[in-house]
Amino acid sequence: MGLPITVSTCSLNQWALDFDGNKQRILESIQLAKEAGSSLRVGPELEIPGYGCFDHFLEPDTVLHSWQVLAEILESDATEGILCDVGMPILHRSTLYNCRLLLLDHRIIHIRPKLWLANDGNYREMRYFTPWSRKGETDLFTLPRMITKICGQEEVEFGDAIVKTRDTLIGVELCEELFTPDSPHISQGLDGVEIFTNSSASHHELRKLYTRVELIKEATLKLGGVYLYANQQGCDGDRLYYDGCPLIAVNGRIVAQGSQFSLDDVQVISATVDLDEVRAHRHSKSRGMQATVQRGGPEWGGGQSRGYMRIPADFEMGQSEEWGTKTPGRTVSPGGDRDLGQLKNPFMRPTSKPVEVRYHSPEEEIALGPACWLWDYLRRSRTQGYFIPLSGGIDSCATATIVFSMCRLVVSACHQSPKSEVSDPHVTPKLLRTNTRDQVLADVRRIAGEKEDSEWIPKTPQEVANRIFVTCYMGTENSSNETRDRAKQLANDIGAYHIDLNMDTIVTAITGLFCAVTGKSPKFKVHGGSSTENLALQNIQARLRMLLAYMFAQLTPWVRGGWGGLLVLGSANVDESLRGYLTKYDCSSADVNPIGGISKTDLKSFIAYARDAFDLPVLQDFLTAVPTAELEPITNDYVQADEADMGMTYDELSIFGRLRKVAKCGPYSMFTKLLPEWGKTLNPSQVADKVKLFFFEYARNRHKMTTLTPSYHAESYSPDDNRFDLRPFLYPSRFPFQFRKIDELVQRLQHSPEGDE
Repeated sequence: MGLPITVSTCSLNQWALDFDGNKQRILESIQLAKEAGSSLRVGPELEIPGYGCFDHFLEPDTVLHSWQVLAEILESDATEGILCDVGMPILHRSTLYNCRLLLLDHRIIHIRPKLWLANDGNYREMRYFTPWSRKGETDLFTLPRMITKICGQEEVEFGDAIVKTRDTLIGVELCEELFTPDSPHISQGLDGVEIFTNSSASHHELRKLYTRVELIKEATLKLGGVYLYANQQGCDGDRLYYDGCPLIAVNGRIVAQGSQFSLDDVQVISATVDLDEVRAHRHSKSRGMQATVQRGGPEWGGGQSRGYMRIPADFEMGQSEEWGTKTPGRTVSPGGDRDLGQLKNPFMRPTSKPVEVRYHSPEEEIALGPACWLWDYLRRSRTQGYFIPLSGGIDSCATATIVFSMCRLVVSACHQSPKSEVSDPHVTPKLLRTNTRDQVLADVRRIAGEKEDSEWIPKTPQEVANRIFVTCYMGTENSSNETRDRAKQLANDIGAYHIDLNMDTIVTAITGLFCAVTGKSPKFKVHGGSSTENLALQNIQARLRMLLAYMFAQLTPWVRGGWGGLLVLGSANVDESLRGYLTKYDCSSADVNPIGGISKTDLKSFIAYARDAFDLPVLQDFLTAVPTAELEPITNDYVQADEADMGMTYDELSIFGRLRKVAKCGPYSMFTKLLPEWGKTLNPSQVADKVKLFFFEYARNRHKMTTLTPSYHAESYSPDDNRFDLRPFLYPSRFPFQFRKIDELVQRLQHSPEGDE
């Protein structure tokens, strides 16, 4: 009979190529796991170099430095008495693999390469790594000399195997492998594995966590077992935000959950589990028969009756029945409750109970995810804050509100207790974190320009915003008093340093120069000008705002007696980018854009949420205002409106975007899918016109995506050209063949009995 064992997994805010920082966070997580009395610690994917190294993985330096960091970890006392699962790239037989290394007592027990690589959407792992395709097979890997000097080993098993301790079997699964139809945990579990580890770098996307949790629960619901899921957290220097939320499941139920959005650099969750419950869960005779069948067959090597190679580890995860006496050769954990000589009756250790999984609403996800991403970007770029052109419209309002949410998180972290156990009712009761308070305080003091010996502790988010956030209303003669007042009130309520200016003199100077050179004076459409003149005059204003934004971002800290510069924030939402409803190199061109992957519909819901949650009643005025660019003159008969300009609503754009990207529809298949959806209110010809207009505008504006500001990825239909949406930017924009086929179908429908109805 076995006794309850404690296991730990974590989320780490790793940073690509930050080898010193990454090592320190790894060591801290191991120490926290030891303090929880754990015998197993699992970390996120590629945690030593950082997951987001991308083409740096192709550099020998990255592999070399990873070994050097691993050597320092092995040389320390970190792995004494605890089995540690860490990740790094390894070159084996001149082939690069994404690997997990199981460490114990200064030694490498096993190296497990990734079998199935993430290679779609945001991921390009096969650009750097090769999958290990030899199921159930291993090689001997010759260790670098620097490792041999520490651990005395010259070779270690490398490949698809499982680790056998004295009392259980442990199998490794990596991120994407959980999402594949034939996941490794199935064959591992049938071959006796009771504890599964999964090290991931899974990014945040709105409404995505539910899928991840259900897959983890399903992994052990039918199979039985303990599943430890670790995840990267933070921006890692790219568009993605990895949202942490480590999880532990037992027999299909979640028993421990970490936070999904946090400023913590290190979070460790632990659970106490009873392996006898796993064995009891596996009593089914049909399961036993499948386990017996698996051990033969050609997939295991020409019909040989064998399963996975067992790699021995002289180690007990729990304690034997003879817990009162130390077992000869027994590995114990110094300083922890695993020392049998000091251990209280282990039979009295309660096992972890199932917890209700905490899911944030989409509005909360928007408030927290981009805010954490912005904080990471700000503190790691070592700049002095953010600057945004605040137009008085809902998009820049949403961006400013997210910055305010960031300030709220910073103030909350500054007032939390030091390294401690967290008692959040929505997460596991045993969640340990490092001293986030000191780290956040040091960062915010440096960003705000405080001296090194400063004792300043911000009391309100407005106090933080006033030091690190500048907003600017850039008005022209086409601007309304309503938008000016809304911008000013919002800036005041969130505490931002606000600038209010008119830029008419600059616009006049540009148009005056054009007139002097060409002898022509362009006019707006409402004044009798052509569409070409009208568009050009709008774009002049938009692009000048970008120039002013960078000028004020660079010089405002100097004006205020500080130093350094500010990062410029963009505020084009995902729907406007998809449609191309933005001016190339206008104020949508910025350093980063926290809402570039969020739909207009979700942004409006977020603003309604923040109005109450953040006590910002001014946000109601933004919700009821008609979206307008205010680039054309306002007359008694005409006020520019975004949806009228676009020829489609924002709700329609969201539908077009999901069908184009997620459902992978071209013009014809999109038309056929929308016919039954919209056919109750629109005839086939009207549906066709909407589809053709969308694809025409999308295609002719696709080139704008090549210069799109790096945006927080939050939506599955993002048009981000740089990595997520790899489509051309030069199209036959009228799609002559595709549109002709749509028209032919419309004609048939109109002459059919159903069409006549």
